Amino acid sequence: MIYREFGSLGWKVSAVGMGCWNIGGQWGEMTDEQAAEIIHAAYDAGVNLFDVAEAYGNPHGTSELRLGRALKDIRDKVYIVSKIGSWGFRQGEMIPKGTVDSIRLCGHAICGRLQTRYVDVVLCHNGSIEDPSVYIAGFNALMEEGFVKAYGISTNSFEVFKRFYDMSEGKCRVLELDYSLINRQPEEELLPFCKEHGVAVLARGPLAQGILSGKFDEKTVFTDDVRKAWSEGGAKRETFLADLAKARTAIETAATIAPELAPAEAAIRYTISHAAAPVAIPGMTSVRQAKQNAACGNKLFTQEELKKF
Repeated sequence: MIYREFGSLGWKVSAVGMGCWNIGGQWGEMTDEQAAEIIHAAYDAGVNLFDVAEAYGNPHGTSELRLGRALKDIRDKVYIVSKIGSWGFRQGEMIPKGTVDSIRLCGHAICGRLQTRYVDVVLCHNGSIEDPSVYIAGFNALMEEGFVKAYGISTNSFEVFKRFYDMSEGKCRVLELDYSLINRQPEEELLPFCKEHGVAVLARGPLAQGILSGKFDEKTVFTDDVRKAWSEGGAKRETFLADLAKARTAIETAATIAPELAPAEAAIRYTISHAAAPVAIPGMTSVRQAKQNAACGNKLFTQEELKKF
């Protein structure tokens, strides 16, 4: 596993982290024991950064509870990122965070579920927020209280990110964004800005929720809560088909550049090879997948190879 600086925070983090949305039950049934096995397999394979959120899991908070139990004995050897702001979003009952104290209490609750005295990073989980002042004030309070070491935002909007960064007076040290072979928009503004200003980057969706694995086609039927809208007649069917077409092109290109790599391996390696040093945080639904995804962090594409994509 490659370990490198996480922005300007002075932390050595694994090039591939673990996204923990999957372990909460929204992507299919999973037991506490299965979740723990996957987390431990990822850690044993070199992963030392785990990304979660208060809204991950069915019910919400399940992913944090499972992650906290699994990491309890090795807490000082890993970095944990969590998020505040999307509780109830997928159920159409999003609970607004309107006061500084509401942000503080969410931070305290996250630490409780994770069984930890502090969270390394907390992010605003509202990617379209217009006025983030309450979040920034709440995050600053959590830092002063010792519950949080650093904070930032999860968004793919440069306008939203820049506003958050400016209003925080540069205290925003982490950006999480959607970045993959079929979504390279961050390469235009977000990633260059982060590299220039020492902002750490977390790349969610490096496999585009599995599309870049090469395992899906037009006949695939999805049953999990997150992707069932991709199935025939689903609300996101057209988006899925468009992304599937992009993925096929990307997979074909990757095969000419690195024929020794499986599609998923090439996709993750591409994400972590950008000069801004993003940490890819793919989801992991089995011990085997945890080992395979972690192994993608052993090597980067060269600049010459990247130019061919």
